[in-house]
Amino acid sequence: MDTLAEVPQSTLSGVARVLVHAGRLNAKTAEELVKSAKEKKASFISSVIGAGAVAPADLAHTLSTALALPLLDLAAVDVQKLPKNVVDNKLAAQYQVVVLGKRGNRLFIGGADPTDQEAVERIKFATQLSPEWVIVEHDKLAKLLEATGASANEAIESLSSGDFEFDVTDDVTAPQEQEAATDVEDAPVVRFLQKMLIDAINARASDLHFEPYEYHYRVRFRIDGELREITQPPIAIKDKLASRIKVISRLDIAEKRVPQDGRMKLKFGNKAIDFRVSTLPTLFGEKIVIRILDPSSAKLGIDALGYEKIEKDRLLKAIHRPYGMVLVTGPTGSGKTVSLYTCLNILNQPGVNIATVEDPAEINLPGINQVNVNDKAGLNFAVALKSFLRQDPDIIMVGEIRDLETADIAIKAAQTGHMVMSTLHTNDAPTTLTRLLNMGVAPFNIASAVLLITAQRLARKLCENCKAPADYPRDAMLKAGYAETDLDGSWKPYRAVGCSSCSNGYKGRVGIYQVMPITEEIQRLILAEGTAIDLAAQAQREGVRDLRQSGLIKVRAGVTTLDEVISVTNE
Repeated sequence: MDTLAEVPQSTLSGVARVLVHAGRLNAKTAEELVKSAKEKKASFISSVIGAGAVAPADLAHTLSTALALPLLDLAAVDVQKLPKNVVDNKLAAQYQVVVLGKRGNRLFIGGADPTDQEAVERIKFATQLSPEWVIVEHDKLAKLLEATGASANEAIESLSSGDFEFDVTDDVTAPQEQEAATDVEDAPVVRFLQKMLIDAINARASDLHFEPYEYHYRVRFRIDGELREITQPPIAIKDKLASRIKVISRLDIAEKRVPQDGRMKLKFGNKAIDFRVSTLPTLFGEKIVIRILDPSSAKLGIDALGYEKIEKDRLLKAIHRPYGMVLVTGPTGSGKTVSLYTCLNILNQPGVNIATVEDPAEINLPGINQVNVNDKAGLNFAVALKSFLRQDPDIIMVGEIRDLETADIAIKAAQTGHMVMSTLHTNDAPTTLTRLLNMGVAPFNIASAVLLITAQRLARKLCENCKAPADYPRDAMLKAGYAETDLDGSWKPYRAVGCSSCSNGYKGRVGIYQVMPITEEIQRLILAEGTAIDLAAQAQREGVRDLRQSGLIKVRAGVTTLDEVISVTNE
């Protein structure tokens, strides 16, 4: 074996010296790899692994044994639970380290090169803590840095230099706005906002929440319906960040006393993503919520939404009728808009005139005339609907029926040869009919105009990689709504486990639906002003599954868990 003396020690880094002593590399190869690393301005470790001279796992074990340092398998680490904002992301990316934990004044940092004294000194200076090395495998470290966003700075810088840009069409002309716009072109704030938006898109988030409090500032993402805290940036940036968001959303920067609504657009090369922005004055600053409006969600197709075959057939039959009203109901965030857009996409043909009035129009659909409500200008749902009827429409979509005037015009449009679609905020399909009655709509108008009502909820889907069979007590299954005949042992429910590719055992969401056609019997009950209980009982007799029953089918199919169905259908 070549000895260390064969190569001048000045040409070997600490890791090279260790590998030669341990017999993992001969001195000549070590020297060549050192030179190669210097030429490429890369680390010696990346050169060793890139050349295939030593495997990442062998390298980590050798360094751990030779230097008597602990070894950690990063595959077993939960990225979400790692300490955040202890070391600056740029610093972590530069020195290829990850913060694993903190105890007293000791900071445990994971890295592949424990001989890098420069990294230790920089981290010590930046954190005023005493760093202690934990050896980790180079390839797993690179993946984790990418997942936590520590190595995303390069991506952000390249995106902001051309591939990634905000689409701001209005010039900022007011003097105070020009001053504010200049003030917020603060590089760290700009990069932070871009990184949050990129991370939210990659995490499949639907909303970003920027929330100021008295002593801290936090950012949360809503992923699969659940809010999760992502980071706590310095509280000093709250005003600059709010101003930056308002500039690109074309909101009044000087106005901080009243809520404002705006939109912004990001361009990724040929792809553009819209965001809806809402500001709210709170005790300690402006809370900002950004909703991600993904146009692809409206083009998923009806099969991707989770309708069972009988429910899908009922819905398609109703929307293809020449006239009448189809109502979609459910709480905020239950996917009503996506369901309506999916139906409109099915009906969107060259020979059909479709008009929508929304507050606001969330997703741009080519070939459909979309109108935004503008209360300040006097353009509300009722005014827009009256105008639509003079525009020779075939299909009308009303974002929401909120009052008697809108309901009356929509029903009259449905009675006079138009297909009308709309949403209401009610718990299920039968209560939608009583809600219209309570608004003051005449029973005979409801009975003659409404064709079908669909109520819906969104439940989290189980991750296919890690779901496991569950043993629920028989009594719990019966109490949830299963019949004795359902529990015949031919199937097993599943439970959420959790793995590296999902969040707490769930990944994505699926719809749970109650699709109720208005039959002659239900029409008679409406005319007799029957209660929601009477209507629900009649729907059950006609084979309409309620939300809980539809959810139980999803549990039986292994799509979601019993706990999730109970939580979203617990009226």
